[in-house]
Amino acid sequence: MTELKPGTGGDTYIPYEKRTGNESIVYFTRDLSAAGLIKAYKKISENLTGKAAVKLHTGEQHGPNIIPRPWVQELMEKEIPNSTIVETNTYYDGDRYTTEEHRKTLEVNGWTFAPVDIMDEEGTIMLPVKGGKWFKEMSVGSHETNYDSMLALTHFKGHVQGGFGGSNKNLGIGCADGRIGKAMIHTYPGQDQWSIAEEEFMERMTESTKATIDYFGKHMAYINVMRNMSVSCDCEGVAAAPVVTPNVGILASLDICAIDNASVDMVFAMKEKDHHDLVERMTSRHGLRQLTYMKELGMGNDRYVLIDLDNGEVRIDAKEAVKDVVPFKG
Repeated sequence: MTELKPGTGGDTYIPYEKRTGNESIVYFTRDLSAAGLIKAYKKISENLTGKAAVKLHTGEQHGPNIIPRPWVQELMEKEIPNSTIVETNTYYDGDRYTTEEHRKTLEVNGWTFAPVDIMDEEGTIMLPVKGGKWFKEMSVGSHETNYDSMLALTHFKGHVQGGFGGSNKNLGIGCADGRIGKAMIHTYPGQDQWSIAEEEFMERMTESTKATIDYFGKHMAYINVMRNMSVSCDCEGVAAAPVVTPNVGILASLDICAIDNASVDMVFAMKEKDHHDLVERMTSRHGLRQLTYMKELGMGNDRYVLIDLDNGEVRIDAKEAVKDVVPFKG
């Protein structure tokens, strides 16, 4: 593990007022529905041109917390015609480890309304990682370069190793192929399958993300759905920890660093009793290193203008966004 700059430890939350640099725009709606998803999408859709990929975490079989399929179906059919859901196989031995198992799980979970491309089904390719300290290139599913643009449509939640899963995790782990790329991120050669953790894991995952967003350039957009935010990832399926964090809403941006920072800020802005479990998951895994490393790599801004789409598109802050959240009732 290389030495970190002061204040960039992944167990340390940096308040907004202590950040510096430019601001990006992040849009926000409390409307957790297909209509809300479409409202947010329309604000960041201009560069999703040509053959569009929608990068989802489609989840293990019967996972209770994934983004509702009807929302995604309405969005894709109304706003992103001829788009394709894209995924890759998993590194762990579960319901999506092989392409055959993955296809069965997609059917069980209802992802049957649109084409689904398992991007590493026919092999892998290497994409350059510009400015990385762990990688010069990353192995991704070979089909990734078949697309002209990509929407990262992310269920924001906790994660057992990453601390939290936002747009960065959706792309960094989700586009890396199941055998080579994910092993590059998770494992030292010859050691335990999950031998890389904390700051180094966050940095490796983030460099993997950078390979994908550098490839697509301006033809990327990001949505984080802050609903059913278990401390567990959707990769844990029905074994996910019960949700205790209140639902918040939907965020959208053209800046991956800004949208993940805004999502984390909203969690930290909640009352202690509401955010305790998710904050503990983020900090105990050193997951906040994702945010500072994205900024270091020039992937976006950690400062943002948060635009409230529900109240005349005025600027608000994270505390204002979450002031009316109610305890999760299941």
